[in-house]
Amino acid sequence: MRPSFTVGIEEEYQTIDPVTRDLRSHIEAEIIQKGKLRLQERVKAEMHQSVVEVGTAVCRNMTEARAELRLLRQGIIGLARENGLQVAAAATHPFSNWRNQGIYPDERYEAIVENMKQVARANLIFGLHVHVGIEDKETAIHLMNAARYFVPHILALSTNSPFWLGDETGLKSYRCKVFDKFPRTNIPDYFPSYGEYENFINLLIKTGCIDNAKKIWWDIRPHPFFDTLEFRVCDLPMRLDETIAIAALIQATVAKLYKLHAQNQGFRLYRRALIMENKWRALRYGLDGKLIDFGKRTEVPCKDLIYEYLEFVDDVVDELGCRNEINYIHKIIENGTGADRQLRVYRETGDLTKVVDYIVSETQAGVFD
Repeated sequence: MRPSFTVGIEEEYQTIDPVTRDLRSHIEAEIIQKGKLRLQERVKAEMHQSVVEVGTAVCRNMTEARAELRLLRQGIIGLARENGLQVAAAATHPFSNWRNQGIYPDERYEAIVENMKQVARANLIFGLHVHVGIEDKETAIHLMNAARYFVPHILALSTNSPFWLGDETGLKSYRCKVFDKFPRTNIPDYFPSYGEYENFINLLIKTGCIDNAKKIWWDIRPHPFFDTLEFRVCDLPMRLDETIAIAALIQATVAKLYKLHAQNQGFRLYRRALIMENKWRALRYGLDGKLIDFGKRTEVPCKDLIYEYLEFVDDVVDELGCRNEINYIHKIIENGTGADRQLRVYRETGDLTKVVDYIVSETQAGVFD
């Protein structure tokens, strides 16, 4: 059975004090409870109290996903304004200190902090998760195996966390290095079948490593409760258009790999260690670096590989109806990712509060038009 290729998008936002530009914990009743009243279950708290997560419903195509996400951004920005806050879409805050941020009072988060201590408390990062509907679990595993190759390319396009604790880190996605202190992160291994994957999960549960598969935090995973393949590698982009473009590319990637899979053509599988080399390059240099072309056994400018990537998925784009959304990838390449633009503002002003102001402004771009 052909997968549905439906799309679901989750974004994690920062709540900002408009005076200090620092992160500020929101009060549950103000943001979360009111958000649920207005936006139903599409709003929820995250582990830190200065994080708000939104998630779209299951969308049939990228047109629906854009409309949903636009409404969610409108709703959260509006709620924040009503309560004297601003909303920022970036994967780390330029200068806020995680030590000053409270943990949301929830048993699940308290258990994570108890288990991982400072690693969990310091995990003050903001991501984008994209779900693509694949109803058959065996198919999902095979597509995950193949899609791992593209995870560094997708990360490079999304990079939006060059600062940490007031320092210019030299990395385009410092969020990745914060998160990989967690266990069970990064690129997954290859699994020959869904049964092998299930055996792996059951072993971890049996030995007390995890209580369920939601504690698997890989960059790409079969979702434990939904019939989706979930891409978790991305920094949260600033602009709505960027999120939608990257989500469209992810959807097209899955559809193209399925097309090959259905024709028994497959996609060459590479070792996790090799893909991790490209992930390092992507998080360090973003679009300005070089990735390894494993087939040619040579380094290639990342931007060149992104253009090749767009050609690779091109034959499924019109069938999915996401041509306009995919075309925005060209603008990301031309204008720079969020990380590139944050660094540009900082080099022009030398002021991280101006960087926060820029992020807040970009978060609203295209949301109220």
